[in-house]
Order: sequence, then C-alpha cells, then structure tokens
Amino acid sequence: MRAEHRSLVRPLYRLVQIALFYLMLLWLGTMLLLGNVACLPLVFAPRAWREALLQDLISRTFRLFLDGCSACGLMRLDLGAIDALNDRSQMLLVANHPSMIDVFLVISRVRRAVCLMKAGIGSNVFLAVGARLAGYISNRSTSQMIRDATEAVSQGRLLLAFPEGTRTTVQPMNRLKPGVALVAKRARAPLQLILIETNSPYLSQGWKIWRPPQFPLVYKLSLGERVQPAATVAETVARLQHAFHARLHCSIAPGLTLD
Repeated sequence: MRAEHRSLVRPLYRLVQIALFYLMLLWLGTMLLLGNVACLPLVFAPRAWREALLQDLISRTFRLFLDGCSACGLMRLDLGAIDALNDRSQMLLVANHPSMIDVFLVISRVRRAVCLMKAGIGSNVFLAVGARLAGYISNRSTSQMIRDATEAVSQGRLLLAFPEGTRTTVQPMNRLKPGVALVAKRARAPLQLILIETNSPYLSQGWKIWRPPQFPLVYKLSLGERVQPAATVAETVARLQHAFHARLHCSIAPGLTLD
C-alpha cells in the first residue's frame, strides 16, 4: 500500500508544483506590467533621482518574486554572497549566463546597478518602460553602448554585464566578447566576477519561459576574482576567461545542492 500511495502522491505533487509555477509567472507578469504603467509619469522626473528610484524598485520586485518562489518550494536560493557589492562603486559586475533568470538573481541583491540589455527588451511590454527609465543600456548600437557604459562606470555606477553575449551553450561558459574589457579599460575600472550555478537548464538557450522544469530550482551565486583591466583588451579578455574557468567547472549541474 505504501508503494501505491507514493505512486499516487508524486504525480499529484507534481501537478501542484506546476500550478504554483504558472501562478508565479502570472504574478510576475502582473507586477511587471502594472509597474511599467505606474512608472510612466516618472519620465518627467529628474534623471538621477528617477534612475536611482527605478533601480531600487526593480531590485525589490525581482527579490519579491524570487522570495515567493522560494516560499512555495519552487526554488532554493543562495544569493547572499553578492550583498557586499552594494557598498561598491565604479565597477563592472561580470557574470556567466546559464539562463535568462540570471539578471533577476543578481539585481534582486544588488540594488543600484545599471544593466547592459538586449535591444529586444526595448519593445517588451513587461520590461521596456522600467528598464529605460532605470537607465539600463541597450546593445542596439555597439558603439553607443560602449560610450554609454563607459560614462556610467566613470560616474561611479555599478554596471552589470554578461560577457558571453548570450546564454551559455558550451560548459562551463562560452568564449567571452571584448565589450566589457573595452569599457573597463576606458573607464579605468575593475571587473568583479560573479559566478552563477544552477541545477536546471530552465530558461537556458531555447527553453521557453512557460515550459515547466523539474523542481526545486537551485541557484547559487558567489564572488570570483576581481580583475584589473590590462594594457590591451585582448589581454583583459584572456584574464577574465581564465579567472572564470579557474572557479567554474559547470554552471548547470543537475546534482547541485545547497548545504
């Protein structure tokens, strides 16, 4: 009877998890959509005040969503290692990129950061207005992106970037793009590595957001080396790649657990 009981409970538990998963996605979409509408009047506010406010609100929204998922048992999170970055300034935060949720993980803990974002976000009804008003930087034009990013870091801001340029397809990470190294050189700012590890391919390259994964999703963030920009961009990229590979053996490891 016990074996039969377990065989009935497991599918039921899975159905409950999937129902919670879709409810959490609906909750997130509602928060983002209403938030975009609510922040529209801020377009007339002073830029410095507006961007600081929106960055903080975005951070709180992401953290609320992740905490909700954790409370529901859908996620297990170990993100506190990067809290110390809130006391830093004039720095590039460079992270590996196993999944689309990575920006949520980092921004939920780092309250005042400017993000490099894909141009497509500028037309996303859930993200476009908030991201633009928060001062996030689009990669629509590479040259403009480099100028804007360099200016932001030179002014003392934290800049979050994923130097792979896309989600990881080759473990432990793809070959790095030179953009962040160029920004670091021009801004004369260090690059702080953030290592992201997960047990699931959820939202990795090709995974649709509404396709439910196995639960719980485990996410762990840790700080890696702080790399100073070298004399050449190529040398800085090589240093970054080596520093990531020295600490990160596999960003998507099914056996990952939190102690």
